[in-house]
Amino acid sequence: MKRTLISIIASFTIFAQFALAQSAAAKKSNTQDYSKASVSIRFYDRTMYYPGSKEDNPIYVDVAITNKGTDTLRFKLADDRMFSLDFYAYTIKNTTLPNTKDLVIKRSTNQTVYFRELAIEPGETYSFVENVKDYIQIDEPSIYYLELRFYPELYKSRLTEIASNRLSLDIRPAPSASASSVLPVENKTTSLLKPEAISPDKVVEQTIIARQKTLWDQYFLYMDIEQMMVRNSEVNRKYKNASADERNRMLQSYKADLMQNRIDHDVVSIPEKFHIENTSYSQTEGTVSVLEWFKYPNFSEKKRYIYKVRQRDGIWQIYDYTVTNLGTE
Repeated sequence: MKRTLISIIASFTIFAQFALAQSAAAKKSNTQDYSKASVSIRFYDRTMYYPGSKEDNPIYVDVAITNKGTDTLRFKLADDRMFSLDFYAYTIKNTTLPNTKDLVIKRSTNQTVYFRELAIEPGETYSFVENVKDYIQIDEPSIYYLELRFYPELYKSRLTEIASNRLSLDIRPAPSASASSVLPVENKTTSLLKPEAISPDKVVEQTIIARQKTLWDQYFLYMDIEQMMVRNSEVNRKYKNASADERNRMLQSYKADLMQNRIDHDVVSIPEKFHIENTSYSQTEGTVSVLEWFKYPNFSEKKRYIYKVRQRDGIWQIYDYTVTNLGTE
């Protein structure tokens, strides 16, 4: 009887050790390797940056997560991205700027963090746009060095973090009350872009030329981004139910998706040439019909674009469009 009891105890011990070994092996096999994950940042629409309000003078940065490995990269991304990443701004003395009060309060409050589990295949990139001033309090003009750290298992599990490249952030002294601080800066210049009271056909013409030259600030200058985005009924529903911060986030993500040609391919396609064939408009609404040619290796495709425009405060904006294929040449 004693021998039988000892045998039973030994069997249970061996089984328990085997189960623990299997559990440890399974846990190890399910651990994601982030060594091949790359995170990079760049200014989304470089402008003149000043201290102060994140609403009046935001600092938008495009965040790109790239899988440089050979296996699928899986990570968590919080709906509120303050629980997925951090921005750090360093002075020339290598001291860091403080976090915003909103960020500190959010992270110190006991709450449920909602997130999505994303998967990126080898060679693919997932990107989104964030406002640095949501994370960092910037009160003084200076040159700072901006860096991002991404937490693939969320902020509370930040034993794993991926650091980005560094950007040089030039914060200038705040302008006078009458000065503009949010208009985009022309490429390679310090002059500010301002929409002008030009005719609908000129609005469309300048927009197409800006796209041909990949001048994104000028491309978006006469475009009603909000109305373009909510053309999609599902997006429109989500946008209506979103908070002010989330709406702004959706708009910036939509612009980023356009720039990377991920959505609305027709409107961001680059024509080899175009011809405005007809323009008609009333005091507030109008349409501009344009023939556009797209060159491919063995043929050219011809399309008719009907751009819908409307006037707000004396400025015409594109808010919708339709496309008709006219065959090949």
